[in-house]
Amino acid sequence: MTPTASPGGSPATLGPRPLALEPAAWGGILLLAASVVAVLWASSPLGHHLEGLRELPLALGYGAVTLEKPLLLWVNDGLMAIFFLLVGLEVKRELLDGSLASLKACALPVFAAAGGIAVPALVYTAFNPTGPTASGWAIPAATDIAFALGILGILGSRVPTALKVFLTTVAVVDDIGAVLIIAIFHTDALNFFPLLWAMGIFAGLLALNRMGIRNLIPYLAGGAILWFAILKTGIHPTTTGVILALAIPAVPALDGHTRAERRPPAYRLEHRLHPWVLFLIMPIFALLNAGVTFEGGADHIASPVALGVLLGLLVGKPLGILGMSLLAHRLGLAELPAGVTWRQVHGAAWLGGIGFTMSLFIAGLAFDGDGSALVQAKFGLLLGSALAAALGVAFIVAATRRPAPRSGARSQE
Repeated sequence: MTPTASPGGSPATLGPRPLALEPAAWGGILLLAASVVAVLWASSPLGHHLEGLRELPLALGYGAVTLEKPLLLWVNDGLMAIFFLLVGLEVKRELLDGSLASLKACALPVFAAAGGIAVPALVYTAFNPTGPTASGWAIPAATDIAFALGILGILGSRVPTALKVFLTTVAVVDDIGAVLIIAIFHTDALNFFPLLWAMGIFAGLLALNRMGIRNLIPYLAGGAILWFAILKTGIHPTTTGVILALAIPAVPALDGHTRAERRPPAYRLEHRLHPWVLFLIMPIFALLNAGVTFEGGADHIASPVALGVLLGLLVGKPLGILGMSLLAHRLGLAELPAGVTWRQVHGAAWLGGIGFTMSLFIAGLAFDGDGSALVQAKFGLLLGSALAAALGVAFIVAATRRPAPRSGARSQE
């Protein structure tokens, strides 16, 4: 998932998002453009320049305390921590005052997301049951909401708002699952002392919250130190974003006099981060990570890794989302949102098969050091996501098409 538009909210908590779906649509288009540029660049005679850009060394620090990494790792470990901070703030908002705030409202998309995580993982595992490539089982489990909501935004008013909320909530739950997967399955051996340091910093941030500190600067400064501590623990540093989001206050100061003071710090930060993540961080991530060459494409796409990712997205995702939704509805555990048909849910389930930002990120973690498997995963991701997007659009257009009125004929909807 990527930054989304809130369907509503209360100013007493995190409040409604002022940005509508139009930015999400433009963000999806920009993300697609960056991905196309990456593929064309990597496949061109200038492809070695892209690799040189990825490996460009950059150092940050002062004096003896200096951290040097290639540009690719600064983006994947640093900028993506900001992405995960925004994800954490969005999940927090949805839990407190959004589509996850009540059991009745979130039941159907939660069941759908559970199926959308489990079934693609099973499909991938069927092709890669053992060996080093088995670690990529989570790659097709995530939905890229920037692309999905971008497509819904382009389709315009023909898409019911309730369907957008459904797909957004599925992606939110997807994100929770993806963060847990990264924290549990992609963590190296833990270093005890930095872990204690990180726990102490987090406790200090929670104390700031309890003391009523509503200025964002102490939280962001503490978050930067927390990122460095978590990096040294062996846990992937992008999880810092989600941890920091837990500490940032979600309610405004009770004695706030200005409009800004009446807005919760979490709301203010989410609003400020949204355009930076949508229009800068995610396209940069795509540019540096999505590039694959078409050389040997037939062999790559026929590999178990590529087939597992491709069919996980193209078959597993829609089957899991739609199947679990139908099962939960039949068992009386969830209700279909008002104004939404099962044909529309079917189309949204295909859009759930667009796996990109989070899937690329997980692929990089799963196949760190295995360049061949990573290229195969990227082939499966690009082809599977493109086909899922096309099928999703076709299903939604067909499901929302209104028959032309004919004289003397009745609608038989």
